[in-house]
Amino acid sequence: MAVSGGPDSLALLLLAAAARPGLVEAATVDHSLRPESRAEAEMVAGVCRTVAVPHSILTLDWPKAPQSNVQARAREARYEVLGAWALERGLTAVATAHHADDQAETLLMRLARGAGLSGLAATRRRRMLEPGVLLVRPLLDWRRAELGGIVAAAKLTPVDDPSNRDPRHDRTRFRGLLAEADWADPERLASSARWLADADDAIEWAMADLIATRISQDALGIAIDPAGLPRELQRRLLMAAFDRHGAPRPRGPDLDRALAALTAGKTITLSGLKLGGGEKWRLRKEPERRRRG
Repeated sequence: MAVSGGPDSLALLLLAAAARPGLVEAATVDHSLRPESRAEAEMVAGVCRTVAVPHSILTLDWPKAPQSNVQARAREARYEVLGAWALERGLTAVATAHHADDQAETLLMRLARGAGLSGLAATRRRRMLEPGVLLVRPLLDWRRAELGGIVAAAKLTPVDDPSNRDPRHDRTRFRGLLAEADWADPERLASSARWLADADDAIEWAMADLIATRISQDALGIAIDPAGLPRELQRRLLMAAFDRHGAPRPRGPDLDRALAALTAGKTITLSGLKLGGGEKWRLRKEPERRRRG
């Protein structure tokens, strides 16, 4: 499991150690972005010793410390080293301490960004981290206050990361919004994210047959038969066709623009592919432009 030393992750550590004694290991990622981070990781190591959980400190070695999108880049690097650690240790899953309040914040953040169904499903209970290693979130039904109570009862002093109060970060602002809004119940918002995740999973399940019957390939490239399908299914077929070409999936606004063009029978270039509308939509690699002599 990943244990940063904050109240949520310390609660995860205590719960996991009690539920599966001798069967769990912990790792703390030292992001090397704050002077206190090493001491915080060593504090977690001390707590792990008291509950008989093997612990590793994973230190990030930045060629150049990030100056922008710090939280996103730190998260990406964190999951990378956690995945490598799990593979090295022969672990099949890595647990994180995301909870219902986190889920509510994520849902609101993605609503504000105009996310689609998959994005509004927010934080998934599980996803693949590395081949053979799952990333799991067993505490998504718990509230932040409940987890804090577990840590307080154990008389532990959690890490206080000042970045969690930095208003420059979107999550901090949405956390403040939830704290002040009596109309927004984090548990109900987290429930909505769960229902949206179920709906997204159901559509993905149904897509297997559609991909098999509505996408074909010939000498002219990949063809999609969109006839009679709802827009959301057409959108997912288009993304599946990008996957078949090995091309990066377009972001939401670009994908919407492509759908509008294809529906109108027009041609558009996106992610290195030439897309043509009509009765069937066609995708092929954009021809390389001849160099001028």
